[in-house]
Amino acid sequence: MATELRVDSDRCTGHGRCYNAAPNLLSDDEEGFVTLRGSAMPIAEGQLADAEEAVAACPERAITLARSR
Repeated sequence: MATELRVDSDRCTGHGRCYNAAPNLLSDDEEGFVTLRGSAMPIAEGQLADAEEAVAACPERAITLARSR
């Protein structure tokens, strides 16, 4: 099963909680927004716990995990 982490650029307001919760997975840009803003990345099985932490940390619910077969 493939998993993808997505960040909705319209919902992301730059709180920074996602990259603080999952620094091994996400980082910030020069404006304090997550660098993945407006795009997606594949998540390996070993990264799933960090990805779930990032999703849970976002107060705007801008981050989602999509699983496909």
